[in-house]
Amino acid sequence: MNPEYDYLFKLLLIGDSGVGKSCLLLRFADDSYLESYISTIGVDFKIRTVEQDGKTIKLQIWDTAGQERFRTITSSYYRGAHGIIVVYDVTDQESFNNVKTWLNEIERYASDNVNKLLVGNKSDLTANKVVSYETAKVNWESIETI
Repeated sequence: MNPEYDYLFKLLLIGDSGVGKSCLLLRFADDSYLESYISTIGVDFKIRTVEQDGKTIKLQIWDTAGQERFRTITSSYYRGAHGIIVVYDVTDQESFNNVKTWLNEIERYASDNVNKLLVGNKSDLTANKVVSYETAKVNWESIETI
């Protein structure tokens, strides 16, 4: 019996509340966008199947709540993740400053060889941008290797 896919990857979206993790997930998984903002409670997930080099890849993308009160719930979702996407808001310096805290969470709960990606969200709000691409790149390279 052949499965419906060749590969299955579990990806996790983490970051402060309000940085746009759910919007990223909705856009990628459903190609939709909502103006309204509803905080994720606990964890949500979506599945998207993509084709790459003749292979079918199933992506389970988990959207975690950014609020501190849900950290104990979401910590268990790090286990078994193949990749973790750390999201910050380019218009919110504090969300970028907290990237190091999120990396500490990865270090604490995820496997040693998990792939990590930093995403600066809300880049369309150029007039309000406070974190430049260059700043993010330099800081990520210096802290990601820790």
